[in-house]
Amino acid sequence: MSTNHNPSDDSGVSRRGFLKGLGVGTVTTGVLSDASLHEAQAAQSGVKGPGETAVVLKVNGKNQQLNVEPRVTLLDALRNRLDLTGPKKVCDRGTCGACTVLVDGDPLYACLMLAIEAQGREITTVEGLGTPDKMNAVQEAFVERDAQQCGFCTPGFVTACSAFVRDNPNATTDGICKGLGGNLCRCGTYAGMLLAAADAAKKGGV
Repeated sequence: MSTNHNPSDDSGVSRRGFLKGLGVGTVTTGVLSDASLHEAQAAQSGVKGPGETAVVLKVNGKNQQLNVEPRVTLLDALRNRLDLTGPKKVCDRGTCGACTVLVDGDPLYACLMLAIEAQGREITTVEGLGTPDKMNAVQEAFVERDAQQCGFCTPGFVTACSAFVRDNPNATTDGICKGLGGNLCRCGTYAGMLLAAADAAKKGGV
């Protein structure tokens, strides 16, 4: 009869299993501690996310309250949450200008600003510039000069142009080209847009 004694026969746990479990438990505790630490630091520093957070956006003169994830852009918040579809989502990387809105009166690509960053700012979309019954000078000029074809880029152009002619009432053709250089028209309706901008500039852009 063998005289060797295996401790695992009594406890049901081998030495290797015990040490392995101890290692996993230590690592898990470390991970949980790190996660708890990060959560505490985020709460203390005011970091938002990753879940939805409440934001208030002042759009076209009205405060709009909504819940969005911190990663949501101003463009997506306007289109998907507030149903303001004038700003178009085309390149989604700040190169075409189709999503142009006014932030505190200045033209800005809405796809490059987070919704949470826009809090406390005055946001104006093309819908806030005028209505079919009461258009601003740029909108009227675009209609009179037939300065659109497919119309997809038109809201961005109208928005950018409204800010430009407001600040440049005596703009030259070269000045208008440079001022609207951040917006692209795939239909190539630039001639009509230039004439519309020049007409609106003479009226003060309002």
